[in-house]
Amino acid sequence: MTKKQRKVLIRIIISAILLIIVKLLPVKGPVEIVLYMIPYLVIGYDILKKAALGIIHGQVFDECFLMAVATVGAMALGEYVEAAAVMLFYQMGELFQSYAVGKSRKNITALMDIRPDYANLEVDGKVETVDPDDVEVGSIILVQPGEKVPLDGVVREGNASLDTGALTGESVPREVKEGDEVISGCVNLNGVLRIETTKEFEESTVSKILDMVENSSMKKARMENFITRFAKYYTPAVCFGALAIAFLPPLVNILMGNDPLWSQWIIRALTTLVISCPCALVISIPLSFFGGIGGASANGILVKGSNYLEMLSKTKYLVCDKTGTLTKGVFEVTEICPSQGGSKDELLKVAAYAESYSNHPISKSLKNAYAKDIVAEEVKDVEEISGRGVKANVFGKQVAVGNSKLMEELSLVPAVPQKVGTEIHVACDGVYQGYILISDVIKSTAKTAVTRLKNRGVKRVIMLTGDSKKVADAVAKELGINDVRSELLPGDKVEEVERILAAKGKGEYVAFVGDGINDAPVLSRVDLGIAMGAMGSDAAIEAADIVLMDDDPGKIALAMEISKKTLAIVHQNIVFSLFIKFGCLALGAIGYVNMWWAIFADVGVMVLAVLNATRALVYKRG
Repeated sequence: MTKKQRKVLIRIIISAILLIIVKLLPVKGPVEIVLYMIPYLVIGYDILKKAALGIIHGQVFDECFLMAVATVGAMALGEYVEAAAVMLFYQMGELFQSYAVGKSRKNITALMDIRPDYANLEVDGKVETVDPDDVEVGSIILVQPGEKVPLDGVVREGNASLDTGALTGESVPREVKEGDEVISGCVNLNGVLRIETTKEFEESTVSKILDMVENSSMKKARMENFITRFAKYYTPAVCFGALAIAFLPPLVNILMGNDPLWSQWIIRALTTLVISCPCALVISIPLSFFGGIGGASANGILVKGSNYLEMLSKTKYLVCDKTGTLTKGVFEVTEICPSQGGSKDELLKVAAYAESYSNHPISKSLKNAYAKDIVAEEVKDVEEISGRGVKANVFGKQVAVGNSKLMEELSLVPAVPQKVGTEIHVACDGVYQGYILISDVIKSTAKTAVTRLKNRGVKRVIMLTGDSKKVADAVAKELGINDVRSELLPGDKVEEVERILAAKGKGEYVAFVGDGINDAPVLSRVDLGIAMGAMGSDAAIEAADIVLMDDDPGKIALAMEISKKTLAIVHQNIVFSLFIKFGCLALGAIGYVNMWWAIFADVGVMVLAVLNATRALVYKRG
């Protein structure tokens, strides 16, 4: 509880005690009025002040004005207890709402805590503590256990476990070693890391995340804008309605020669003013969206505005890139098939040695799979054949490693793999030895993600890729994706998306998920752009509306579930608040509801709506 909240709580307690004491005292007349004014002013002086300032500045119709008019009017009519009680319970509701908002900010605040305070810069063998903004690209920084990684970079020395929870929502630490990329905002749990920075602070991951979060409230959902417009017209309408209730019936009674009953109708008018206060809607709707954004951030999903959270629940077409989105974007050896009588280990060893001088991704994947030191002296006379592979003398043998075209040039008949992947055939001294398959490995959560998306109301999941038709079809089949477009250039992807946008129905949205710089044009064109944040390019993250911080495609379905839950809470609050409000307004106008019921219709409904809104903060995966 903040200092300001504690002050309000103390005022509530003092006012409540004073109100009880005055109620029990046997006093009447002017003394009674003065005594009741004490608890009334203790709890309500700030509301009266805000109402007066609102009138002075031309902003008359707000909740403070309604409370001030209703309670001052009640005091003037001798309803002292009711006037003080209305102000007391209103302040209690405001305190509860303030506490709930503070509670809902915790996930966002926790995210803001990823901002590093300093960086340990290594200069001429000495370590200086500097502002992260002052660290240039290519500098060496030291990160000790317990410290935050201040800038994006590459580990040059050391290994450690990094807590990425604030960024990705994952509780399992990430192990890093020499050569691994690290992003700012992670916490070093153990070990000392020497990191070479690759980005300036303003371009680093942590800086971009903070900027996204700080600007998320600028983009309001359609329902938030509706409530703002609704309150703009609703409050003046009920004020004039209350005036009509206060004066029209008495004037009609006078014209008919009856008792005007001024006191009765004015009390009814004041009661309707208390009932009509739109706090429940004005507070709970933005709070629901704020809670949804906070709940998403706790799961490693950054939503740049509540409008995007609302759109996500109505997404019916999800277009996915393949490499880096549904697959890891890293080539790995997936199958080793030696010819009859051959050894898998020997086949991999020969291929890794022959490719040891190349920096091609395929060569790297062979060396990573071999995972042993390569003796460079055993490799001689290396000849790279463009578009085919390599020839080399390995262990005194003439080795050829490459695609089927290279084998055919050597008058060899390569085996035909049953599985899909990049084929690496091997021959030694003119004899075919077998093949190795290298594939871009499908992410473990991708298949489940596609199934969950279809179960959450997505009509079509479409995969767009620049990869070959054979590879694309194989990946799509394994994931359960029926719509595939392969061998596409970046411009082709935009054209495909344009066709999907043209075919969508009214009130339906198209989302695209990508990670590469070539995906930025598509991310900008679709209704809703989703980018992979850990390995995704800066251009893709900048163009996207939602960022998945751990590159997990399963988070797309989770984000959709959070969106649907948030929208359900918003609808519940709107229906519940308006039903109670209009019901009590009608009953108050005809005298069936008194000031105590009015307090429930205002403060009680607000508290219940805020309580319901806070449910958006927490989402447990089913």
